[in-house]
Amino acid sequence: MSPIRGERFVTILEHMANTPEQSLSPHPGMMRASDSDRDTVARILTDALADGRINQDEHAERLETLYSAKTLGELGPLTSDLAPQSAVRPSPTTSPSPVLDSELAASSIGSENITAVFGAAERKGRWLVEPRTNVSAMFGGIELDLREAILAQHEVTIQCAVVFGGLEIIVPPGVRVVNEASAIFGGMDIKDKDSGGDAGSPVVRVTGLLVFGGIDVRTQAPGAKKSKKSC
Repeated sequence: MSPIRGERFVTILEHMANTPEQSLSPHPGMMRASDSDRDTVARILTDALADGRINQDEHAERLETLYSAKTLGELGPLTSDLAPQSAVRPSPTTSPSPVLDSELAASSIGSENITAVFGAAERKGRWLVEPRTNVSAMFGGIELDLREAILAQHEVTIQCAVVFGGLEIIVPPGVRVVNEASAIFGGMDIKDKDSGGDAGSPVVRVTGLLVFGGIDVRTQAPGAKKSKKSC
């Protein structure tokens, strides 16, 4: 294939993957805070009071602000001078899953394009999953390992254009994967459906088009050795 034709294929695939299906969600700092988020901040404030880092008046003042806050952006300043990271994180008792890290999520640009044409591409380790990830694969394969990833928001979208190629998505326990992709002579295989969390779990929504292509979704704990795909 000539370089010019190769560039045209990439352009076509990226156009397919970038076709808007829904508007991007607001900046992470504007996301609504949950009761769990507020409880996490309250614990940090209580520990800070016990350690003598803030006094009783400061503790009461911050608690008042905490329980009137509506967004994650309002919660961050309450602990920014008390902990190494001001991120609102789930309780340690929750299932391991990608979390909303406000410091890393603040670098979000809204979307990312990942392309593989007659080749391969991957994302793994600690990386930021944008609100929308556009995945384009033609005669190539892409692997997205979300086990140590940070979600820019509670629900993210992976928009696909897979033609004679494959996409592998690995998520940790406690993450729901919702399939809204359309397939023409292709398909999507979601394994370990019972490990996909509940209605309040982080969500990875897969949309787009598969043409003679496939998507394989697996649930696997962080640090576990990746299992081989079945034939």
